[in-house]
Amino acid sequence: MSDGRTERNSILPVTVVCVIIFVAWYIAAIFMNTVVAEPKIEALGGGFANTINVSWSLDRPVIPAPHQVVVEVWNTVFTIAPWKVRSLVYHVWVTLSSTLLGFVLGTLLGIGLAVAIVHFKLLSKSLMPWIIASQTIPILAIAPMIIVVLGSVGLTGLVPKSIISMYLCFFPVAIGMVKGLTSPDPMQLDLMRTYNASVSQVLWKLRFPAAMPFLFASLKVAVAIALTGAIVGELPTGAQSGIGSRMLAGSYYGQTIQIWSALVAASAVAAALVYGVGGIERIVNRQMGARA
Repeated sequence: MSDGRTERNSILPVTVVCVIIFVAWYIAAIFMNTVVAEPKIEALGGGFANTINVSWSLDRPVIPAPHQVVVEVWNTVFTIAPWKVRSLVYHVWVTLSSTLLGFVLGTLLGIGLAVAIVHFKLLSKSLMPWIIASQTIPILAIAPMIIVVLGSVGLTGLVPKSIISMYLCFFPVAIGMVKGLTSPDPMQLDLMRTYNASVSQVLWKLRFPAAMPFLFASLKVAVAIALTGAIVGELPTGAQSGIGSRMLAGSYYGQTIQIWSALVAASAVAAALVYGVGGIERIVNRQMGARA
């Protein structure tokens, strides 16, 4: 019951924020598009009504109005077969496949590093600074390097983008799991030693259950970052498919509506992925006996 009340209570604030965003978006479209639309506005006789109509209906606006993006998403999702290159669903699937593979690899790498760091104090002092330092390198700088190196050994397509996603998303998982695996109370660890529990038993029966809240909080961040990594991985290669390729094609031909529709699709996919991780978290919590 509490979950239902929480969801209902969160609907109003989210709705208010969405309304504010849409209003600000429409206003920004008027001001940003006026310079481009000024000849058409003057040809129609000027006036505030003509300014709004022209600013919200340009074929190549500086900022498309929300309804233009909605129409573009509708046309590229529901009026084109999903297996065709012009379909937004096709491009979303290409990016999503790289995202999920990179997310799985990054999660496994992050958990493995966290387990090693917790059990070997030397790694805590030597490896952790390098993990943190790895995230100071701009992904736009390292992505072309990864693609070129992997391409030289014959790895192209899905794998390079997944590696970039893994590189981005392993960090929050590793940091969160280190915090989670070290969260058990010292008295609980002493009790396990009293029962002569092995290191693996302490890990599976105490440390991992205690780390679950930290793990899922990290996974929600990591899955969104993995999507960003997959999109970034499509940019330096001039990919022919994927959300990144839609943005590239839109920038080449000045199709800003196409760019914004790809951004909206990416946001929707990210929200769905985060919500999916949250659903898995609720299932795991129920299985572990957590109260709703």
